[in-house]
Amino acid sequence: MNRRKFLYRMIQAAGAGGLSLLSPATVHGQSGFNGKFLFSLQLDGGLDVTSYCDPKMNVSGEREINTWARSQEIQTAGNIAYAPFANNSTLFDNHYQDMLVINGVDAQTNAHSVGILHNWSGRSSDGFPSLTALYAASNGPQLPMSYLNFGGFGATSNIIRSSRISNVQQIKNLLFPNQDQFESIGRYHRQSDFDRVQALQLQKARERAAESGLLAGDKLNREIFAEAIEQADGLSVFADVIPPDEELQPEQQLSSSFYSTLHQQMQISLLAMKAGVSIAADLFLGGFDTHSSHDDDHTLLVNNTNDAINYFWSYAEQLGLADRVVLVIGSDFGRTPHYNSGAGKDHWPIGSYIVMERNASYTNRVFGETDEGHNTYRVNLQTGQQDSVNGIALHPKHVHLALRKYLGIHNNQFTSQFPFNNTEDFNFFG
Repeated sequence: MNRRKFLYRMIQAAGAGGLSLLSPATVHGQSGFNGKFLFSLQLDGGLDVTSYCDPKMNVSGEREINTWARSQEIQTAGNIAYAPFANNSTLFDNHYQDMLVINGVDAQTNAHSVGILHNWSGRSSDGFPSLTALYAASNGPQLPMSYLNFGGFGATSNIIRSSRISNVQQIKNLLFPNQDQFESIGRYHRQSDFDRVQALQLQKARERAAESGLLAGDKLNREIFAEAIEQADGLSVFADVIPPDEELQPEQQLSSSFYSTLHQQMQISLLAMKAGVSIAADLFLGGFDTHSSHDDDHTLLVNNTNDAINYFWSYAEQLGLADRVVLVIGSDFGRTPHYNSGAGKDHWPIGSYIVMERNASYTNRVFGETDEGHNTYRVNLQTGQQDSVNGIALHPKHVHLALRKYLGIHNNQFTSQFPFNNTEDFNFFG
């Protein structure tokens, strides 16, 4: 067994209670960070929440909303209603006690680009970073891979660099630049020569960053580049815990049209946090833009999503991280409360978020309401229930403002640059 396989086995054991087997530096890296780890799960294309966490029955005399409602009834787990669609029961029955469902969130658009921007930054125009970028900048800017992004919205607004990852091979190339990953020739250069090259590269990067007369943006980019080189050694802890290829979660082919790497994204990002090199990550699964064959395609994607979320919490538990994780699940917007002529559903501005956390006081709760046609109600700021007199319509900015406050990053040096002015405080988190 080589060193990487050995250390990967050991960190797995450490998560199960064998912390004494490894030094603190090996298990937790050098971050000194003891707070929560933040994940967003971006279900790209427009998740049909009427077949998920805001279930709707068909209404006599109206166009059919859901085919499942012909023969089945809305299900409940704890205080949370869910649709008897795909394998939803495996998620909601197992995790309702760790869920806050926020229904009736109006993205105010049917356009993907605006919906993505609005739901993941809190604003419908460019300029604001993602919540995960703000969190990483606020709590771990010094970490070598503080903010991981596996796809989808990941704007940083120049407050932090992100590590954009589309496959694990890229990580290996980054962490082992002198190693042939196919192991046909071993090292590209003698290690002593490679070390001298890296030292010279760092020296030149520092000199370029210190040059006078640079524009602010150029100076920042050069400083970030120099810092990235300087911190490369900090990634060695992460390198030691990347699983061998045969133990990586495989890419899943869901159909001839859909594939998913969600399980692998979750595995890698949780290991990065266990290693102390990261504190925030964007997870991504596309394909939810089901303008045709809606039920069939959504079934495949929802099945995979729920399986992946179940795996996520199980693996976080195995690594000893489950009590430190906040997972925010959302999409561009919802889908129409009726089918089109191609058995699909089109764009609809009303969607939902789910916030998951273990042992939280705000969970096993639904906030926000929609009517039988999936139109949003104005809701009470405190209760989240329909209030046509004093209620307020829910928008993504309300969710983002509340999450910033809950996560303790409201009005710091970063978030104060991106304020939600004149925005109501909803009592999502008690």
